[in-house]
Amino acid sequence: MNTYTGGCQCGAIRFRVSGELKDSSICHCRMCQKAFGAYYAPLVSVRGTDFEWTRGERKRFRSSNFVERGFCGDCGTPLTYEAPDGMAIAAGAFDDPSAFPPTIQWGVEGKIGFVDHLHELPGERTEADLTAGSFLHELISYQHPDHETQAWPPKELG
Repeated sequence: MNTYTGGCQCGAIRFRVSGELKDSSICHCRMCQKAFGAYYAPLVSVRGTDFEWTRGERKRFRSSNFVERGFCGDCGTPLTYEAPDGMAIAAGAFDDPSAFPPTIQWGVEGKIGFVDHLHELPGERTEADLTAGSFLHELISYQHPDHETQAWPPKELG
């Protein structure tokens, strides 16, 4: 049985999933765009798995009469889509989001036209941003690492 972990950016909320995760999708509907602050929402269904919150409590926003959206109340990381037919976790909240390539797109009526062309944009590594270069060389991340920790933040951060 596979086990996957993840959580929010600040580390206040963590989760663990045991089981097969096979339903990964992207939703383009306007509610998902707003909830994620992005062009689309990548989601992984945890239906039929052993899911548990291992640290912290998510806050929730009822975005419709049927759906609640879970997020971290401290850092704002989008975490869940909770509907009567089950819960899905934000793909980017997993410690290894590359393990969940999407297999379908939902809400295509809300799809923004240029999304299909994002792969055509030129790409650069973070450190190549010369306009921000002066601070990038001194950047210290306070983001929770992509693995389990006993506690967070460590004493030196906080």
